[in-house]
Amino acid sequence: MLHKTRGIVFNQIKYSETSVIAKIYTELFGLQSYLIRGVRNKKSKIKPALLQHLSLVDLVVYHKERKDIQHIKEIISACQFNSIPFDIKKSAIVIFLNEILYKSIKEEEANTELFNFLFNSIQILDLKKNRVSNFHLLFLIQLTKFLGFFPKGNFSNENITFDLQEGIFIKSEITTEYLIGMPFSKYLFDLTNSSFEDLGSLLILPKYRNELLITILKYYRLHLPGFSSIKSYQVLQTVFNE
Repeated sequence: MLHKTRGIVFNQIKYSETSVIAKIYTELFGLQSYLIRGVRNKKSKIKPALLQHLSLVDLVVYHKERKDIQHIKEIISACQFNSIPFDIKKSAIVIFLNEILYKSIKEEEANTELFNFLFNSIQILDLKKNRVSNFHLLFLIQLTKFLGFFPKGNFSNENITFDLQEGIFIKSEITTEYLIGMPFSKYLFDLTNSSFEDLGSLLILPKYRNELLITILKYYRLHLPGFSSIKSYQVLQTVFNE
């Protein structure tokens, strides 16, 4: 049976000389693997840009339950990027977030709220004209709402420490590998209470940004079994340190 659905491209691997298998997170079916024939042929109507990192697409697909590889009848752009391919910082963010999503989302079932969050966030990044240096940090913290380990509690004059293992702000002045103190605990709290509309007023000193990212990635590893190291982190670090 044919179905129409929106999708977000995570990655692609070569299947044959002219075909690829693309991992696409869909609105109707969650994460699926799709065989796309002929896309590597020079005469293919499917442009390579459609299968780039986090491309937003409209699909017509065949879907069979419990089948490892599904088939696509039609794929077109749902939103053509205006700035991401031409902005080195935005491109680095997309590559980084793509790797995060590929390693954290495994569900082969629909999750409309998560899908809408991802779809809308990518569009927002493309439309942002400046101040995107903290976009990936805000995205990572907001994503934890859907992954099940959004930070709990409130930062205050007493609760100045964040417990990475328990995911909560606590009363403690001790800092360890898993107990995070100022200024990082305050930055984490600010991220939990911010939206993408607040990016312009979200103040994180550049000298702390890399260590804050390392802290958030540690938080992910503690709460997502099998979450491995992120290779694109170094590219992101290089771009934002220039």
